[in-house]
Amino acid sequence: MAQNTEVVVIGGGYAGVMAANRLTQRDDVTVTLINPRPVFVHRIRLHQAVGGSQDMIVDYREVLAEGVRLVVDTAARIDAAERSVVLAAGGTVGYDYLIYAVGSGSADPGVPGAAEFAYPIASLEEAQRLWSVLDAAPATAAVTVVGAGALGIETAAELAEAGRTVTLVCGEVLGPYLHPRVRRSIAKRLAKLGVTVLEGPDARVTAVTRDAVRLGGGRELPSGVTVWTAGFSVPDLAVRSGLSSDALGRLLTDETLTSVDDVRIVAAGDSAAPSDLPLRMSCQAAGPLGAHAADTVLSRIAGEQPASIDVGFFGLCVSLGRRAATVQLASKDDTANRFSIRGRLAVKIKESSYRGLLKHLADEARKPGSHTWPFKDDKRQQLLEAKRAEAPATAERAA
Repeated sequence: MAQNTEVVVIGGGYAGVMAANRLTQRDDVTVTLINPRPVFVHRIRLHQAVGGSQDMIVDYREVLAEGVRLVVDTAARIDAAERSVVLAAGGTVGYDYLIYAVGSGSADPGVPGAAEFAYPIASLEEAQRLWSVLDAAPATAAVTVVGAGALGIETAAELAEAGRTVTLVCGEVLGPYLHPRVRRSIAKRLAKLGVTVLEGPDARVTAVTRDAVRLGGGRELPSGVTVWTAGFSVPDLAVRSGLSSDALGRLLTDETLTSVDDVRIVAAGDSAAPSDLPLRMSCQAAGPLGAHAADTVLSRIAGEQPASIDVGFFGLCVSLGRRAATVQLASKDDTANRFSIRGRLAVKIKESSYRGLLKHLADEARKPGSHTWPFKDDKRQQLLEAKRAEAPATAERAA
């Protein structure tokens, strides 16, 4: 009689759900998903919560395979020696293999007053809290959005389209990922919406108060509501569990996504750092990484050698309110180029991405093993070789 294999997935986001669904290919594998919420959060819609939208809340029955056991709790610690996950509410869940897909969240601002007076928006609870604050604030209250990555741009546009007076404080530059040509196009759209964009060395936030934002150049902006979108962090579960991690706290793995410490622990999504060369934190990478993590576990169960990751990118979709969007195109190694898609087609692409992500998860739940990804990074091997070549030289200089 075949022995049953217990696989635990920590984290029920894009990567975790994809991995859990894919694992159900085998009847002799029992899959448990540990997640702090009883609902799936469609995270790329969080910026829309500032207008009161609830479209980011999805019932797990729509995206999770029936055979997956959902445990609503928080993983407090991983006991690798005992092969168990210690739960915050008490008790443990044992495993034969573990997939670490804890995702990412808001970074510590590290700016005086920001933790007390600014509102992050990287989680469901944070987004809902911000909506409550905005709903209670006067319509004329000045709103400052700090951070000009995709989330900051999308949030600023959403608020401006709703009639708010918005200032977007970029730090150095609007949309650091964007090609300059595409950046200019997005800046024009933000200006049309009435968003004031502040860039340059003097546009760094040095302090936040209850009703103002102070900048590096000594300028002080009145701010009835300050939204903080600058930077992302990952949960410190790996660090607390004594597992090797990078400077940000992502689990260090090899190219098969296997932990450098433990062959029975595999990582996926934003919290993975394969070869200490992590992919950009994104839903675009999360699905393929979740699928690959499951494939690695299934290969080990079958006694086969897991394959190395091969995940590429197509670019970045940025919504600019509900009626406009820009698709920044990129090479497969995630280098933005001068080409973009705008207009109605870009809006359709962005909207289809919302539906498409959920469809990919649901399809994998119905037909595990079916998910594929067309984009491959043909330059990653070169980066790995350069990193390996640099390591001895660095060690020699240190000596």
